[in-house]
Amino acid sequence: MRLRTALLALLAAPLLGACVNDGAFYEIDNTREHVLSLIREQPYFWDKKVNLYLVVSRMPACMRRHSMGAGTANTRVEIYQVPSGAYIIKAGKRLFATETQTCVAWAPIDGEPPTGMGELKGVFRVKAGELVFVSETPDEAATADE
Repeated sequence: MRLRTALLALLAAPLLGACVNDGAFYEIDNTREHVLSLIREQPYFWDKKVNLYLVVSRMPACMRRHSMGAGTANTRVEIYQVPSGAYIIKAGKRLFATETQTCVAWAPIDGEPPTGMGELKGVFRVKAGELVFVSETPDEAATADE
């Protein structure tokens, strides 16, 4: 019986290894207490669909997980900050608005806002098979590529 269980576990390992379940984060104030985190979950290895979630966090005041719907393992997620301090999240062709004061506000946006997207802070993307946040700030971008 133990041999059968061990054999099944060994056969299932490559199948489960194909699933995506990871995340990366953007430190807003260069602290881990104020972040936007992207989480990717692929429930089934045979499905190319990956569920995307954004966790908005300003600890200890608030933290909230918001669904961004489905994407692929290579969906680029861009982070923009508008002058009011709110954020626009671009996942593929979809846009969302959020904020970090209460972490509650979350809304899909139809098209680019008339006032523009704001300042691009960086992009969540896959690099060498791993999800990373690549900052658009010149100092941070240089260290991210090293």
